[in-house]
Amino acid sequence: MTASRPDLTEFIAGLPKAELHVHHVGSASPRIVAELAARHPAAGVPADVDKLAEYFTFSDFGHFIEVYLSVVDLIRDPTDVRTLTYEVARELAGQQVRYAELTITPYSSVHRGIAAEAFLEAIEDARLAAERDLGIVLRWCFDIPGEAGLAAAAETARIATELAPAGLVSFGLGGPEIGVSRPQFKPYFDMARAAGLHSVPHAGETTGPDTIWDSIRVLGAERIGHGTSAVQDPELLAYLAEHRIPLEVCPTSNVATRAVPELAEHPLAELVAAGVQVSINSDDPPMFSTDLNSEYAIAAELLSLDRAGIAALAADAVTASFAPDDVKSRVLAEIETYTATIPVESIQVPKGRA
Repeated sequence: MTASRPDLTEFIAGLPKAELHVHHVGSASPRIVAELAARHPAAGVPADVDKLAEYFTFSDFGHFIEVYLSVVDLIRDPTDVRTLTYEVARELAGQQVRYAELTITPYSSVHRGIAAEAFLEAIEDARLAAERDLGIVLRWCFDIPGEAGLAAAAETARIATELAPAGLVSFGLGGPEIGVSRPQFKPYFDMARAAGLHSVPHAGETTGPDTIWDSIRVLGAERIGHGTSAVQDPELLAYLAEHRIPLEVCPTSNVATRAVPELAEHPLAELVAAGVQVSINSDDPPMFSTDLNSEYAIAAELLSLDRAGIAALAADAVTASFAPDDVKSRVLAEIETYTATIPVESIQVPKGRA
């Protein structure tokens, strides 16, 4: 694919945005990863920033999970957790992200010896500090690492429902899809939903439409992480569009994990043409050598968008979020104000694209 037009790149860089699918550990910048790797050399992660680019080149989704977990192993104590969380917020705020739902896997850290209470205290302290210092509103999605099985699901649900940090809004399921059926996690999603949390499992990235159907029918999914294989099932596309179940689309991630052969073949345009609401997201940005601004530029090319279309895409992410109503209204107003100041085009961003 060709590079984005310079005027669109500049427009995207200043556009207020929401990020709905970005992972906590997967957002660790090379600088932070290298620093943690130097502190914990036994993990086997390169402590050299330049070597991390090669380390973050994946042969397939299984290899990605292997590398991802090696970085998880670098988070050893609450200070690491707090530092990582705040620095991720700083990176997002630098891209004009006003609101982000950060996918966090507490089980991974608790299983490695960090007390759940200390872990939650660290992320909450970082959340409040980031909003105060950086002007970004953070919320959490606690997700089950699917590869760790039902024990991980039970512990994640317990932490989410019994300890219930103030920033928690949703409950998810990540990790491999192949060989990890969605229905087995129903009791834990039921617990989370009964506690008022939204259901946002990953589905249909490396598996077919059945995984998405299971997530909707069994896990009560209100949004789907990835969901790119929905294009294989016209009935599913129609259902997603009719019931306004958004897909959290991460183009570069899908290519990096070999879920999609190349960006030119990404099904984003087919999804949008079918009337499915999408948000554009970065997933694990440093691992995939991307960021949210780059993902918007890619989406603009795949969808042949002008500035008005890009602004509308940003507004759709806000309306698909679980942000408080006052935050939604504020960020939508910021998008409208920003686009109105651009002299080349007259852009009006709808306020109610939900």
